Amino acid sequence: MYGAVIGDFVGSRYEFGDFRSTEFEFFGPGCHFTDDTVCTAAVADTLLNGQGPAATMQAWCRRYPDCSWGGRFGRWIHEETPAPYGSYGNGAAMRISPAAFLNRDRPLADALAAADRVTRITHDHPEGMKGARATTHAIWLAFQGAAPGSIAAAIAETYGYDLSRDIASIRETYEYNETCQRTVPEAIVCALEAADFEQAVRNAVSLGGDADTLAAIAGSLAEAVHGIPPDFISFAETGILRGAPDIRDVLRAMYA
Repeated sequence: MYGAVIGDFVGSRYEFGDFRSTEFEFFGPGCHFTDDTVCTAAVADTLLNGQGPAATMQAWCRRYPDCSWGGRFGRWIHEETPAPYGSYGNGAAMRISPAAFLNRDRPLADALAAADRVTRITHDHPEGMKGARATTHAIWLAFQGAAPGSIAAAIAETYGYDLSRDIASIRETYEYNETCQRTVPEAIVCALEAADFEQAVRNAVSLGGDADTLAAIAGSLAEAVHGIPPDFISFAETGILRGAPDIRDVLRAMYA
């Protein structure tokens, strides 16, 4: 979804910078899409076209060898017989938004089943599965028109995440972390506390953590809660994805 792509792009230049402010040039120099965007496209392709999730993920990732793939996932991409490896990394959540988007007019169980299908190929640890499910659930609820407070209550009750903290208190002590446990709750708060899509992404970047992934997750939820300004979507198509027409095309097909 474009919310994930835009969040990924905006957060990319702050990924390892321990940046702690919401004041920055939104589409600034040095930004680029990362593995978060490629994996989101792979999930969209899988669910749109009934493709095998592991083979589809591998094919998409092999097209973009310069995306700084994580060590274990980077090896998985090239395995002849890919198998899940017990990951609970936040990659489970950053790529999952198409599961909610494509099932927004169907029962929640369908969205969660889609999330499970594309997550278990790599992130089959219970915390990895939970991170993907919680993100999908939150986005699905937003598409049903649920208020931010209701979304937070449902996710906290169902998944046991602490969503009671505000952005300021999280920012004070947050440290770089690539697990679902320490990324998904924070990203959800970033989206639900925001007044609009842009503020959600700014909140995520300002935590000083894994900025591109935090912003991709927050952006995917904020899209469902707040919508995305049309000029941001235009920039995503003509700027962010200018050199990646295959990603642009699968996202267009998803929205169609």
